[in-house]
Amino acid sequence: MILVSRFPYPLDKGDKLRAFHQLKELSKSFDVTLFALSDQEVSAEHKEIVQKYCAHIVVHQQTMIQIAWNTFKSFFNSSPFQVGYFYSTKAHRAVKNLIKDNGYKHIYCQLIRMSEYVKDEHSIPKTIDFQDALSAGIQRRVEKQPFYKKWLFKSEAKRLRAYESKMFDFFENKTIISQQDRLLILHPEASKIRCVPNGIDASFFEKSPIEKTHDFLFIGNMSYPPNIEAVTYIHNNLLPHFPQSKLLISGSSPTSEVLKLSETSDQVDVTGWVDDIRSSYQRGKIFVAPMMLGTGMQNKLLEAMAMGIPCITTNLANAPIRTTHKKEILVANDELEFVSSIKQLLNNHELYGKIQQNASAFVRDEYSWEKATSELIELIHNPL
Repeated sequence: MILVSRFPYPLDKGDKLRAFHQLKELSKSFDVTLFALSDQEVSAEHKEIVQKYCAHIVVHQQTMIQIAWNTFKSFFNSSPFQVGYFYSTKAHRAVKNLIKDNGYKHIYCQLIRMSEYVKDEHSIPKTIDFQDALSAGIQRRVEKQPFYKKWLFKSEAKRLRAYESKMFDFFENKTIISQQDRLLILHPEASKIRCVPNGIDASFFEKSPIEKTHDFLFIGNMSYPPNIEAVTYIHNNLLPHFPQSKLLISGSSPTSEVLKLSETSDQVDVTGWVDDIRSSYQRGKIFVAPMMLGTGMQNKLLEAMAMGIPCITTNLANAPIRTTHKKEILVANDELEFVSSIKQLLNNHELYGKIQQNASAFVRDEYSWEKATSELIELIHNPL
């Protein structure tokens, strides 16, 4: 049984991407029941795509009124607000009934926000996928908040730290996306968490001839604050150094702040959701990712590298991927370093081609979903 907080299709968020490809690989070894929450109706088309990899799918739709009420109740206990956001007593009953009526051999729970549904099930081995250190991600965002929101983010970071440590003891197996995130889980036995990285879909290695229309490229969920900050940084700090260059921003749910960038500058184009995101990747010469916030592994970088798009990013985003500066990627951590790196790639064709080839080969060797999920399959068969 796999529990996820969002239906894993379309692939417009990092947790959905990870859930979908892990589900696809797990289905080769197990019969899978998928239990997914959703705050909107899931289309028959999307269900059909996921159904290929499931013996059974159960979608529990939450109304915004239920979500608001459950989140509000979190203010009066010690649970993280996001645990309240995704919790439903009706969904909990449905999970219990599924477990009672089916002979599941294992429970795989993605993200601690779903752990309330199964933490007290002690007759079946369970694996919790922390995915990343959520508490650290929220803590890094505290200083960026206006004064009236700081207390909320500080409270959520504190609640998450305690909750991550607490949930550790309810699950036999624990996984996380990278060693860097594992070090941020504050539990005395955190070293027992198994690192299960993300992978890359093989289709990203298939390239078609599309004209390069933009010097700079950024792709991601454009309602996610670290992504919003990244494109705002490119607009404010980097584009002024390159007045003849243009930035392409692609990805789901662009906020008004992101849309405003294109409305106020003829150097910025925002596409929103693209059915085949590979077409956006191929339109850009350089993937610029000044990621100053967030945790986990940036699949956007893996995808760009797989497609032969040279990337420039920060130490924070590069560390989980483990690429080498000036071999598979360029690392920059301030405005001067980003500008220098961009100039090197635009003006040095030899370096550009070297990064292209090395990055694509690195991702092909290190980050297939089959290889990544084999770690999880081994853990299910042979728990720690």
